[in-house]
Amino acid sequence: MVLATGDLAPPIDGVTVDGPRALVFFKVTCSTTQLATPAIERLTQAYPGSVVGIGQDPRPALDAFARDYGLTLPLLPDLDPYDASDAYGITSAPTAVAVGADGRILDVAESWDRDAWNRLAATFAEALEVAPAIVSDADDGLPDFKPG
Repeated sequence: MVLATGDLAPPIDGVTVDGPRALVFFKVTCSTTQLATPAIERLTQAYPGSVVGIGQDPRPALDAFARDYGLTLPLLPDLDPYDASDAYGITSAPTAVAVGADGRILDVAESWDRDAWNRLAATFAEALEVAPAIVSDADDGLPDFKPG
């Protein structure tokens, strides 16, 4: 089960973002992750330097995925036995987790769920004290929901 709002976020080796951060857990072969990449990149662009991708794949696969799908967020591999993903209780891809400056989870968006991802972006913006961004709207070609 994914950690809940208010839970303390476990540390992840290699995540060096100070203050609020958004972690996007994914698998490069997941069709839902592939579908959601435009929204993941909009989240990255809206909150530069605060979003990190955690991929359940080796570095070469992550680099190729970023290149092929136009992702610019920093990516960290989480390889078998998937310590970071397990610590966060990740069961679907993609899953975005917003973490506050105090290290507590602010919000979670699982799979591709437009409303949940926009809510997470707004919650994250509040923590960063910046204007909220819409990461997906009805006209961007993405469905409202797709399970991951």
